[in-house]
Amino acid sequence: MGTFIISASENPFNTILKTLERPDGGEFGKYYCLPALNDPRIDKLPYSIKILLESAIRNCDEFQVKSKDVEKIIDWENTSPKQVEIPFKPARVLLQDFTGVPAVVDLACMRDAMNKLGGDSNQINPLVPVDLVIDHSVQVDVARSENAVQANMELEFQRNKERFAFLKWGSKGFDNMLVVPPGSGIVHQVNLEYLGRVVFNTNGMLYPDSVVGTDSHTTMIDGLGVAGWGVGGIEAEAAMLGQPMSMVLPGVVGFKLLGKLRDGVTATDLVLTVTQMLRKHGVVGKFVEFYGEGMRELSLADRATIANMSPEYGATMGFFPVDHVTLQYLQLTGRTNETIAMIESYLRANKMFVDYNEIEKVYSSYLELKLEEVEPCISGPKRPHDRVPLKEMKADWHACLDNRVGFKGFAIPKESQSKIAKFSFHGTPAELRHGDVVIAAITSCTNTSNPNVMLGAALVAKKACELGLEVKPWIKTSLAPGSGVVTKYLQKSGLQKYLNQLGFHIVGYGCTTCIGNSGDIDESVASAISENDMVAAAVLSGNRNFEGRVHPLTRANYLASPPLVVAYALAGTVDIDFEREPIGTGKDGKKIFFRDIWPSSEEVANVVQSSVLPDMFKATYEAITKGNPMWNQLSVPSSTLYSWDPTSTYIHEPPYFKDITMSPPGPHGVKDAYCLLNFGDSITTDHISPAGSIHKDSPAAKYLLEHRVDRRDFNSYGSRRGNDEIMARGTFANIRLVNKLLKGEVGPKTIHIPSGEKLSVYDVAMRYKTAGQDTIILAGAEYGSGSSRDWAAKGPMLLGVKAVIAKSFERIHRSNLVGMGIIPLCFKSGEDAETLGLTGQERYTIDLPSSVNELKPGQDVTVATDSGKSFTCTVRFDTEVELAYFNHGGILQYVIRNLICSKQ
Repeated sequence: MGTFIISASENPFNTILKTLERPDGGEFGKYYCLPALNDPRIDKLPYSIKILLESAIRNCDEFQVKSKDVEKIIDWENTSPKQVEIPFKPARVLLQDFTGVPAVVDLACMRDAMNKLGGDSNQINPLVPVDLVIDHSVQVDVARSENAVQANMELEFQRNKERFAFLKWGSKGFDNMLVVPPGSGIVHQVNLEYLGRVVFNTNGMLYPDSVVGTDSHTTMIDGLGVAGWGVGGIEAEAAMLGQPMSMVLPGVVGFKLLGKLRDGVTATDLVLTVTQMLRKHGVVGKFVEFYGEGMRELSLADRATIANMSPEYGATMGFFPVDHVTLQYLQLTGRTNETIAMIESYLRANKMFVDYNEIEKVYSSYLELKLEEVEPCISGPKRPHDRVPLKEMKADWHACLDNRVGFKGFAIPKESQSKIAKFSFHGTPAELRHGDVVIAAITSCTNTSNPNVMLGAALVAKKACELGLEVKPWIKTSLAPGSGVVTKYLQKSGLQKYLNQLGFHIVGYGCTTCIGNSGDIDESVASAISENDMVAAAVLSGNRNFEGRVHPLTRANYLASPPLVVAYALAGTVDIDFEREPIGTGKDGKKIFFRDIWPSSEEVANVVQSSVLPDMFKATYEAITKGNPMWNQLSVPSSTLYSWDPTSTYIHEPPYFKDITMSPPGPHGVKDAYCLLNFGDSITTDHISPAGSIHKDSPAAKYLLEHRVDRRDFNSYGSRRGNDEIMARGTFANIRLVNKLLKGEVGPKTIHIPSGEKLSVYDVAMRYKTAGQDTIILAGAEYGSGSSRDWAAKGPMLLGVKAVIAKSFERIHRSNLVGMGIIPLCFKSGEDAETLGLTGQERYTIDLPSSVNELKPGQDVTVATDSGKSFTCTVRFDTEVELAYFNHGGILQYVIRNLICSKQ
């Protein structure tokens, strides 16, 4: 049977391929310049449509994407009302675990099919980045407990071990796929704080970030100026494999924001108002694009809250173009200045950056909201867009009890409405009425990424605790942040303890109650509800409250801001008028009202200012792919319980914990260390831990031959990352290594200084190790740049390297070194090994304090040499957490000891 190939032709738009210059000289890369088309129609296009246009131009090959598709988009004003189809290639794909498992299953069986048909099964690999975040599996089994996170995660693993093992296999088996382990955060918050690129630079080609995800709330990323929305699994798989998605060119609703929010009004109040307005307007299948002066007043977290709820108002996207607020957020969340400069330069050059002085765009239809008109509200009892102003809540609740069964009705007969169900809760007499709260959950991607409402909730808790208010013990309270950053700023602010005091302990990092993973409610409460047919209530800071979703026994479910969740938990009922009725009685018998515990916008702003810091984002996300002990212990793909096979040359039990004891080793200085390697600038993780072929004369090859592996079966370092014996031997085995100790010779060798012998790096390292001698590495700028390969830190640790002294580090690699117990040290500005006259033949002593309490992040230490030279370096432990890892001999040891201690 003959085959034919349709070949794609050269991009007809290469004439507008321009170079983006850096302000300081040099270039950022190439980009397709929209203004160079000199088409006046482009200036009037909504920003969200420009992203579709750029993608079509960049991917135009007259095969998958044609010139006529580009023309359709440019002529959007005329074509969008006509339901024309266009192809769209997103820059990346986002999955969560519920939808990710089938996607990976499909990819796996596609590989099998390719193989069977004699094709190249390796062609089935994501061609665009795929990020998979495991966040949908954690349930609130344990609440109101200091140990809730750990206990819930253990149960999560017991239930999902096989799925997780499979996903873990997928993350290894496929290129271009990142699996973020359970306990890291909610997919959309991780995407916003970490995965979102805003502008990609791929091999020198610049283009806007865009993403499709297999979760409807993928739209949260629209708050960051990244075009993203939810799609079905098959579409996502096609997109992964480089196929364009076919979509109808959408109409765009222009939503103008004016003024600013009043004091005490939250982003949640705003989003519930916007949701109701857009539902009424009708935006299904459309983009919504926000613009106007009010945008200047809206924090990025507030924008993300509004974007997140696009599915609830029915739009494909709720898009906020990039402006100065976006850039500030990128800085806060630890994106580098270099990247932010590139993003701004690119978007300005392509007229995709908002300065609030440009001509108004043309939209399909228009809406307007004065922000000062937004009032505190909640939504329910059964749908997200059924908004109820707080002041009308009591009346609305009574109407719901009366109304016939429907979205706003329970049809409870008048004579039964004041019924009281008495029960005993763990020996304490208790009672339930209609509208009593049994679940109060601060949860969901919508709100837990917003420091204003999270710290606002914590301030409500503080005021309530100080006044002596408590939450009834039978209310199931929980706090499930969308990322570890939230935990850091709640602790930094000193407010987490007040949330704990009211029962809002952290229960896990995932969607939890918002997707119905609320766990069981106490048996006595459940019986009281069922036996007396009570309409019990749940109040959650989620995005969906459809019947039966939150919990089978809560018939009334209200969406509210995190501070309101705390307020309703304290009141214990939704049947309350916060303006007129007290929330409870304080410690001195005085009635406490809502106004007594509600913080002002200024109070919230002050605590956000002092508690939410860029380092928190950096620290959280530098550690995110290290996972957690349970994930790290998952062995795949064999049996669910992995038994180490001593004969395996792929999987081997590493020696990291061989000598571990319960007492941490404490800070260890370095005494009389030899220099193992002396490098210049830009040593990448590939130099340190290559992924490619295993050279026939290398120590790794020798090991494999001793283990009866035929040379043709050596495979690559990348494929053998499960075997520390091979990876240690492969450390610094890159054949392109330039080591100054070798005086110009290139290759994976070094000098054993005491004997002067030239041997492989591994053999020299083992000689030092056997003799009980420490080693260090000297390096130039950007040490550890390239991919964040963990073996680039593990390998040197196994070789006995105790410190790396460099001009500068790639940030993730620096963090990895700390995680493996290696000390990263920076030369002082203007100094390096050359200027200090170091040859690498000296012996080095690094004097660290013997108590971890005397060590401070970023402190200076003296490095002395046996040649009489000494110099000052900065220790690059950048956070207290990193100091703790170092004190324990590495992150894994730290976690193990912490877990054991928490169990005792």
